[in-house]
Amino acid sequence: MARFRMYPTSAQASVMLDHCAHARYVWNLAVEQHAHWCKGRKSAPGFAEQCRQLTEARRENAWLAAGNADVQQQALKDFARAKNARFASGFGEPTWRRKYVHEGFRVIGTDRIAEFEADGSPRLNARTGKQVMGRSVVVQRLNRRWARVKVPGCGWVKFRLTRRELPEAKTFRVTYRNGQWHIAFAVVPEPVDAPGTGGVIGIDRGVKITAALSDGRKLNCPQLTVKERARITTGAPPDTGRPGRGPSAQNLCVRPGNRCSAGRQSFAAGGPCRVAVSPGAGSASARRTPPGPGPPARRFDRHPARPRPA
Repeated sequence: MARFRMYPTSAQASVMLDHCAHARYVWNLAVEQHAHWCKGRKSAPGFAEQCRQLTEARRENAWLAAGNADVQQQALKDFARAKNARFASGFGEPTWRRKYVHEGFRVIGTDRIAEFEADGSPRLNARTGKQVMGRSVVVQRLNRRWARVKVPGCGWVKFRLTRRELPEAKTFRVTYRNGQWHIAFAVVPEPVDAPGTGGVIGIDRGVKITAALSDGRKLNCPQLTVKERARITTGAPPDTGRPGRGPSAQNLCVRPGNRCSAGRQSFAAGGPCRVAVSPGAGSASARRTPPGPGPPARRFDRHPARPRPA
Protein backbone atom coordinates (compact mmCIF):
# COMPACT_ATOMS: atom_id res chain seq x y z
CA MET A 1 0.00 0.00 0.00
CA ALA A 2 1.50 3.30 -1.14
CA ARG A 3 1.26 6.03 1.54
CA PHE A 4 1.95 9.74 1.02
CA ARG A 5 1.74 12.97 3.04
CA MET A 6 -1.12 15.31 2.10
CA TYR A 7 -1.10 19.10 2.30
CA PRO A 8 -4.72 20.33 2.09
CA THR A 9 -5.80 23.91 2.53
CA SER A 10 -7.77 25.00 5.61
CA ALA A 11 -11.07 24.78 3.74
CA GLN A 12 -10.24 21.33 2.37
CA ALA A 13 -9.15 20.12 5.82
CA SER A 14 -12.48 21.25 7.28
CA VAL A 15 -14.41 19.27 4.66
CA MET A 16 -12.27 16.18 5.20
CA LEU A 17 -12.85 16.38 8.96
CA ASP A 18 -16.58 16.31 8.22
CA HIS A 19 -16.01 13.20 6.09
CA CYS A 20 -14.21 11.59 9.06
CA ALA A 21 -17.11 12.44 11.37
CA HIS A 22 -19.70 11.02 8.96
CA ALA A 23 -17.73 7.81 8.41
CA ARG A 24 -17.21 7.38 12.17
CA TYR A 25 -20.91 8.04 12.88
CA VAL A 26 -22.08 5.47 10.32
CA TRP A 27 -19.54 2.90 11.56
CA ASN A 28 -20.70 3.29 15.17
CA LEU A 29 -24.33 2.90 14.09
CA ALA A 30 -23.44 -0.41 12.44
CA VAL A 31 -21.58 -1.54 15.58
CA GLU A 32 -24.63 -0.64 17.70
CA GLN A 33 -26.95 -2.61 15.44
CA HIS A 34 -24.86 -5.76 15.69
CA ALA A 35 -24.22 -5.30 19.44
CA HIS A 36 -27.99 -5.17 20.03
CA TRP A 37 -28.42 -8.68 18.67
CA CYS A 38 -28.78 -11.60 21.09
CA LYS A 39 -30.04 -15.15 20.96
CA GLY A 40 -33.71 -15.24 20.05
CA ARG A 41 -33.76 -11.91 18.23
CA LYS A 42 -33.82 -11.27 14.53
CA SER A 43 -30.42 -11.21 12.84
CA ALA A 44 -28.68 -7.87 12.40
CA PRO A 45 -29.02 -6.18 8.98
CA GLY A 46 -26.42 -6.84 6.32
CA PHE A 47 -24.59 -4.45 4.01
CA ALA A 48 -27.45 -4.08 1.48
CA GLU A 49 -30.06 -3.45 4.19
CA GLN A 50 -27.78 -0.95 5.94
CA CYS A 51 -27.34 0.96 2.68
CA ARG A 52 -31.13 1.25 2.35
CA GLN A 53 -31.37 2.44 5.93
CA LEU A 54 -28.60 4.95 5.26
CA THR A 55 -30.61 6.41 2.36
CA GLU A 56 -33.60 6.88 4.66
CA ALA A 57 -31.43 8.42 7.37
CA ARG A 58 -29.96 10.91 4.91
CA ARG A 59 -33.47 12.10 4.07
CA GLU A 60 -34.33 12.75 7.71
CA ASN A 61 -30.95 14.06 8.94
CA ALA A 62 -29.66 17.25 7.30
CA TRP A 63 -26.21 16.92 8.87
CA LEU A 64 -25.79 13.43 7.44
CA ALA A 65 -27.21 14.48 4.07
CA ALA A 66 -24.62 17.25 3.79
CA GLY A 67 -21.87 14.63 3.58
CA ASN A 68 -20.81 12.46 0.69
CA ALA A 69 -22.87 9.28 0.15
CA ASP A 70 -19.92 7.30 -1.24
CA VAL A 71 -17.81 7.99 1.85
CA GLN A 72 -20.62 6.83 4.14
CA GLN A 73 -21.32 3.70 2.10
CA GLN A 74 -17.63 2.80 2.09
CA ALA A 75 -17.68 2.99 5.89
CA LEU A 76 -20.49 0.42 5.89
CA LYS A 77 -18.55 -1.72 3.45
CA ASP A 78 -15.46 -1.58 5.65
CA PHE A 79 -17.60 -2.68 8.59
CA ALA A 80 -19.03 -5.61 6.60
CA ARG A 81 -15.51 -6.74 5.66
CA ALA A 82 -14.30 -6.44 9.24
CA LYS A 83 -17.33 -8.40 10.44
CA ASN A 84 -16.74 -11.21 7.96
CA ALA A 85 -13.00 -11.36 8.71
CA ARG A 86 -13.27 -11.15 12.51
CA PHE A 87 -11.88 -14.67 12.91
CA ALA A 88 -9.27 -14.66 10.14
CA SER A 89 -7.87 -11.16 10.78
CA GLY A 90 -7.07 -11.73 14.45
CA PHE A 91 -8.65 -8.43 15.58
CA GLY A 92 -11.97 -9.92 16.68
CA GLU A 93 -15.29 -8.10 16.55
CA PRO A 94 -15.39 -4.53 15.16
CA THR A 95 -15.29 -2.01 17.99
CA TRP A 96 -16.34 1.60 18.46
CA ARG A 97 -14.46 4.43 16.80
CA ARG A 98 -13.61 7.52 18.83
CA LYS A 99 -13.09 11.12 17.89
CA TYR A 100 -9.47 12.35 17.66
CA VAL A 101 -8.34 8.71 17.65
CA HIS A 102 -9.93 7.05 14.60
CA GLU A 103 -10.01 9.89 12.11
CA GLY A 104 -10.17 8.68 8.53
CA PHE A 105 -12.36 7.66 5.61
CA ARG A 106 -12.11 5.63 2.44
CA VAL A 107 -12.95 6.85 -1.05
CA ILE A 108 -13.63 4.80 -4.15
CA GLY A 109 -12.33 6.04 -7.50
CA THR A 110 -14.60 8.26 -9.58
CA ASP A 111 -12.98 7.65 -12.97
CA ARG A 112 -14.35 4.85 -15.16
CA ILE A 113 -11.98 2.64 -17.13
CA ALA A 114 -12.52 -0.47 -19.20
CA GLU A 115 -11.36 -3.74 -17.67
CA PHE A 116 -9.65 -6.54 -19.61
CA GLU A 117 -8.82 -10.17 -18.99
CA ALA A 118 -5.31 -11.54 -18.54
CA ASP A 119 -5.10 -12.48 -22.22
CA GLY A 120 -6.09 -8.97 -23.33
CA SER A 121 -9.71 -9.69 -24.23
CA PRO A 122 -12.36 -7.33 -22.81
CA ARG A 123 -14.07 -8.45 -19.63
CA LEU A 124 -17.80 -8.86 -20.26
CA ASN A 125 -20.70 -8.86 -17.88
CA ALA A 126 -22.19 -12.36 -17.64
CA ARG A 127 -25.78 -11.05 -17.43
CA THR A 128 -25.82 -8.14 -19.89
CA GLY A 129 -22.90 -9.04 -22.14
CA LYS A 130 -21.48 -5.49 -22.00
CA GLN A 131 -17.89 -4.62 -21.16
CA VAL A 132 -17.20 -4.11 -17.47
CA MET A 133 -16.18 -0.57 -16.52
CA GLY A 134 -14.07 -0.45 -13.38
CA ARG A 135 -13.27 2.37 -10.98
CA SER A 136 -10.01 4.24 -10.89
CA VAL A 137 -8.62 7.00 -8.70
CA VAL A 138 -7.99 10.29 -10.48
CA VAL A 139 -4.35 11.25 -9.84
CA GLN A 140 -2.28 13.85 -11.70
CA ARG A 141 1.43 14.58 -11.49
CA LEU A 142 2.38 18.24 -11.05
CA ASN A 143 6.16 17.87 -11.09
CA ARG A 144 8.85 15.53 -9.85
CA ARG A 145 7.96 16.02 -6.17
CA TRP A 146 4.28 16.90 -6.12
CA ALA A 147 1.02 15.36 -7.32
CA ARG A 148 -2.66 15.85 -6.64
CA VAL A 149 -5.69 13.64 -6.14
CA LYS A 150 -9.39 14.38 -6.43
CA VAL A 151 -11.26 14.02 -3.11
CA PRO A 152 -15.08 14.24 -3.05
CA GLY A 153 -16.21 17.65 -1.85
CA CYS A 154 -12.65 19.02 -1.75
CA GLY A 155 -11.55 19.03 -5.38
CA TRP A 156 -7.85 18.60 -6.06
CA VAL A 157 -5.70 18.03 -2.96
CA LYS A 158 -1.91 18.09 -3.19
CA PHE A 159 0.31 15.39 -1.75
CA ARG A 160 4.04 14.81 -1.64
CA LEU A 161 5.15 12.33 -4.27
CA THR A 162 7.90 10.11 -2.82
CA ARG A 163 7.89 7.46 -5.56
CA ARG A 164 8.79 7.52 -9.19
CA GLU A 165 5.52 6.24 -10.59
CA LEU A 166 2.03 7.49 -9.91
CA PRO A 167 -0.09 5.02 -7.92
CA GLU A 168 -2.80 3.25 -9.89
CA ALA A 169 -5.54 2.14 -7.53
CA LYS A 170 -9.30 1.78 -7.32
CA THR A 171 -9.64 3.15 -3.79
CA PHE A 172 -7.66 5.21 -1.32
CA ARG A 173 -7.88 5.96 2.40
CA VAL A 174 -7.34 9.35 4.01
CA THR A 175 -6.24 9.46 7.66
CA TYR A 176 -5.62 12.31 10.10
CA ARG A 177 -3.25 11.70 13.00
CA ASN A 178 -1.00 13.96 15.08
CA GLY A 179 -2.01 17.00 13.05
CA GLN A 180 -0.96 15.44 9.72
CA TRP A 181 -2.96 14.18 6.78
CA HIS A 182 -1.91 11.06 4.89
CA ILE A 183 -3.31 9.24 1.90
CA ALA A 184 -2.83 5.53 1.22
CA PHE A 185 -3.62 4.02 -2.18
CA ALA A 186 -4.76 0.39 -2.28
CA VAL A 187 -2.47 -0.78 -5.07
CA VAL A 188 -2.90 -4.37 -6.14
CA PRO A 189 0.55 -5.83 -6.96
CA GLU A 190 1.01 -7.58 -10.25
CA PRO A 191 1.15 -11.37 -9.99
CA VAL A 192 4.60 -12.90 -10.24
CA ASP A 193 4.76 -16.02 -12.39
CA ALA A 194 6.51 -19.01 -10.87
CA PRO A 195 9.53 -20.42 -12.72
CA GLY A 196 7.75 -23.17 -14.64
CA THR A 197 9.85 -25.91 -16.24
CA GLY A 198 7.02 -27.97 -17.64
CA GLY A 199 7.76 -30.94 -15.39
CA VAL A 200 5.35 -32.71 -13.06
CA ILE A 201 6.26 -33.81 -9.56
CA GLY A 202 4.31 -35.81 -6.99
CA ILE A 203 4.06 -34.88 -3.31
CA ASP A 204 3.31 -37.35 -0.52
CA ARG A 205 2.55 -35.80 2.87
CA GLY A 206 3.23 -37.77 6.02
CA VAL A 207 3.81 -37.55 9.74
CA LYS A 208 7.43 -38.53 10.27
CA ILE A 209 8.47 -36.98 6.96
CA THR A 210 6.50 -33.84 6.18
CA ALA A 211 6.66 -34.12 2.39
CA ALA A 212 8.29 -36.72 0.17
CA LEU A 213 8.75 -35.73 -3.46
CA SER A 214 8.70 -38.12 -6.37
CA ASP A 215 12.24 -37.14 -7.38
CA GLY A 216 13.62 -38.49 -4.09
CA ARG A 217 13.83 -35.29 -2.06
CA LYS A 218 12.42 -35.18 1.47
CA LEU A 219 11.26 -31.98 3.12
CA ASN A 220 10.71 -31.66 6.88
CA CYS A 221 9.21 -28.91 8.99
CA PRO A 222 11.35 -27.35 11.73
CA GLN A 223 11.58 -29.71 14.71
CA LEU A 224 11.75 -29.05 18.43
CA THR A 225 15.08 -28.29 20.03
CA VAL A 226 16.71 -30.62 22.56
CA LYS A 227 15.62 -28.47 25.51
CA GLU A 228 12.03 -28.22 24.27
CA ARG A 229 11.84 -31.98 23.70
CA ALA A 230 13.23 -32.65 27.18
CA ARG A 231 10.77 -30.21 28.72
CA ILE A 232 7.83 -32.00 27.10
CA THR A 233 9.13 -35.43 28.17
CA THR A 234 9.82 -34.61 31.82
CA GLY A 235 7.13 -31.97 32.28
CA ALA A 236 9.57 -29.61 33.99
CA PRO A 237 8.80 -25.88 33.99
CA PRO A 238 10.91 -23.63 31.77
CA ASP A 239 14.16 -22.47 33.30
CA THR A 240 14.08 -18.72 33.65
CA GLY A 241 17.81 -18.51 34.46
CA ARG A 242 17.15 -16.23 37.44
CA PRO A 243 17.32 -17.46 41.05
CA GLY A 244 14.13 -17.08 43.02
CA ARG A 245 11.97 -16.98 39.86
CA GLY A 246 9.60 -19.65 38.64
CA PRO A 247 7.82 -22.49 40.46
CA SER A 248 10.84 -24.69 41.18
CA ALA A 249 11.20 -26.92 44.23
CA GLN A 250 14.60 -25.46 45.07
CA ASN A 251 13.10 -21.98 45.57
CA LEU A 252 10.27 -23.01 47.90
CA CYS A 253 10.78 -21.77 51.44
CA VAL A 254 9.46 -24.01 54.22
CA ARG A 255 8.77 -22.24 57.49
CA PRO A 256 6.84 -23.18 60.63
CA GLY A 257 3.24 -22.10 60.69
CA ASN A 258 2.71 -22.24 56.93
CA ARG A 259 -0.38 -23.94 55.58
CA CYS A 260 -0.03 -27.06 53.47
CA SER A 261 -1.72 -26.58 50.11
CA ALA A 262 -3.01 -30.18 50.12
CA GLY A 263 -4.34 -30.62 53.64
CA ARG A 264 -4.60 -26.95 54.74
CA GLN A 265 -2.99 -27.87 58.05
CA SER A 266 -0.13 -26.39 59.97
CA PHE A 267 3.38 -27.73 59.46
CA ALA A 268 4.18 -27.41 63.13
CA ALA A 269 1.01 -29.16 64.33
CA GLY A 270 0.88 -32.05 61.89
CA GLY A 271 4.48 -33.16 61.80
CA PRO A 272 7.08 -32.95 59.07
CA CYS A 273 6.00 -32.02 55.57
CA ARG A 274 8.19 -32.62 52.55
CA VAL A 275 8.15 -30.79 49.23
CA ALA A 276 7.41 -33.21 46.40
CA VAL A 277 7.39 -32.50 42.68
CA SER A 278 4.71 -34.45 40.84
CA PRO A 279 6.27 -35.85 37.65
CA GLY A 280 4.63 -34.66 34.45
CA ALA A 281 2.58 -31.94 36.13
CA GLY A 282 5.13 -29.22 35.58
CA SER A 283 4.60 -27.60 39.01
CA ALA A 284 5.80 -28.18 42.54
CA SER A 285 3.25 -29.03 45.23
CA ALA A 286 3.68 -29.66 48.95
CA ARG A 287 1.99 -32.84 50.18
CA ARG A 288 1.99 -34.51 53.58
CA THR A 289 4.00 -37.72 53.97
CA PRO A 290 3.77 -40.07 56.92
CA PRO A 291 6.57 -39.63 59.44
CA GLY A 292 9.30 -42.23 59.27
CA PRO A 293 13.00 -42.69 59.71
CA GLY A 294 14.98 -40.02 58.01
CA PRO A 295 17.55 -37.31 58.60
CA PRO A 296 17.43 -35.45 61.91
CA ALA A 297 15.02 -32.57 62.23
CA ARG A 298 16.26 -29.34 60.73
CA ARG A 299 16.15 -26.10 62.64
CA PHE A 300 14.16 -23.38 60.91
CA ASP A 301 15.55 -20.57 63.02
CA ARG A 302 17.24 -18.03 60.86
CA HIS A 303 19.51 -16.94 63.69
CA PRO A 304 20.31 -19.92 66.03
CA ALA A 305 20.53 -19.14 69.70
CA ARG A 306 24.02 -18.42 70.98
CA PRO A 307 25.23 -19.83 74.34
CA ARG A 308 25.04 -17.28 77.10
CA PRO A 309 28.30 -16.38 78.81
CA ALA A 310 28.79 -17.79 82.31
